[in-house]
Amino acid sequence: MRQHVNPLSTFFQEVRELPKPDDLFENSDLPICIDIGCAKGKFLMDYAFLDSKNNYLGLDIRQKMIDRAENERVERCLNNLRFLFCNVNVSLPPWIKSLKNGQLGKVLIQFPDPWFKKRHNKRRVLQAPILDVLASKMNSGAEFFIQSDVLDVMNSMIDVLDLNKYFDPSSSKKQKLIKSNPYNISTERELYALQNGLHIYKALYIRNSFGL
Repeated sequence: MRQHVNPLSTFFQEVRELPKPDDLFENSDLPICIDIGCAKGKFLMDYAFLDSKNNYLGLDIRQKMIDRAENERVERCLNNLRFLFCNVNVSLPPWIKSLKNGQLGKVLIQFPDPWFKKRHNKRRVLQAPILDVLASKMNSGAEFFIQSDVLDVMNSMIDVLDLNKYFDPSSSKKQKLIKSNPYNISTERELYALQNGLHIYKALYIRNSFGL
């Protein structure tokens, strides 16, 4: 079951100051991979365990999930990984702007809350302003990976990315879709979708050289 949290409520509109990379990671100079809407963080823990050449940051708007993920991270001694609670559209931009140019190596948005009703679309996590901020700290060739088991949500994310100057638009949505997960690690929602025969839509965008 999806546990929806309204990101537009007064509580979640409060800007939270996030710790800087120097306070989060042992080696803060490493490229950073951000997983937006990381939930329990299982995917990111497995990813960080296999790759010590990057730092990993999991973000979610649900405090309890972040607390559990952070406790498990500590137990597993994953020092290149941290989990933080925040509303990314409110609190992440100042943190991103503090990064070194090109330090953001990868951004993932996997199975975000769908917000099916049209009037609730503004609650969806991928909005044009936050995408601009994220892309501004990505080098040419950096990856932006999205996936969902809801076609309307996937099309919405593709529309936002295709209109962004930092990523080359596709001539059709189908051309952006890829068949397999490029990281060979599945989120819990992905495993659930596969077990229940749900179709999963995936797309991998590459940062262009605009503005570099």
